[in-house]
Amino acid sequence: MNIPLVSICIPTYNGAQFIVEAMESAINQTYPNLEIIVSDDVSNDATLKIIEAYKEKTDIPIHIFHHEPNGIGANWNNCIKHAKGEYIKLLFQDDVLLPSCIQEMVHVLENDKSIGLVASKRTFIIENDYHTTATKEWVAIYGDLQKELHLPLINGVRILDKKLFKSHLFLKSPLNKVGEPPVTLFRSKLVKEIGYFKEDLKQILDYEFYYRVLKKYKIAILEKELVQFRLHPQQATNVNSGNDENEDVKYDYIIYKEYFWYVPWRLQQAMLRKYNVFIKFIMKIYNKISI
Repeated sequence: MNIPLVSICIPTYNGAQFIVEAMESAINQTYPNLEIIVSDDVSNDATLKIIEAYKEKTDIPIHIFHHEPNGIGANWNNCIKHAKGEYIKLLFQDDVLLPSCIQEMVHVLENDKSIGLVASKRTFIIENDYHTTATKEWVAIYGDLQKELHLPLINGVRILDKKLFKSHLFLKSPLNKVGEPPVTLFRSKLVKEIGYFKEDLKQILDYEFYYRVLKKYKIAILEKELVQFRLHPQQATNVNSGNDENEDVKYDYIIYKEYFWYVPWRLQQAMLRKYNVFIKFIMKIYNKISI
């Protein structure tokens, strides 16, 4: 029986505080054919020392690659580029996989070739100093990313397909309808077909990647909570928050360039008026004549 290799990709940077929990969850997976790929952005704490020690605790191959910092997307991509697995499982240094996570996700992909990426629901680990009103509000809004989509639940799985682009909910919050990278697993061949994570993006690079997947394949969402996503002040999402005020503008333009033919006609009209030079010129002339 063929058991495909899964590469658990862990991008790191000064993750000593939580890396033990992440590593333990990786080596305690019920899935039997794994490798662990670590890409480190020049950590200056005990992160790599802790990871090195796991080489003596498990038979799972652990490969550490040093990476010159160039944004979180570059570190994610460096992991993927060194991975040899048929499947890629991203795991952040502060998050935790439940034991059956990879096994259940691989099962979905192995049984339906029309699915390119699978995700699961997640629970939250909220650090003591992060139990704030803002955190509670965030969880209330983003705790269930598919809630408003009302996707049918069949055998514990919900399916996203291209119809999402036509939905009035596509560009409504939450924009990420799939989840954070640690809740996903995807076929490694995807990066050859659609490209890697866009390294010039800081906040939206995950769901921008997912929607490129969705143009070619379906995305499965397991109803089961198979990942624990940690919320704390030092996580990369918070560190990068607000660093790029033009991120929303970039995403708007990406929709125009990459998804124009997928979105509803009214949105196409709005984007043409906003970005198409010829249409903008015609509108300018029309407005002058109308005055």
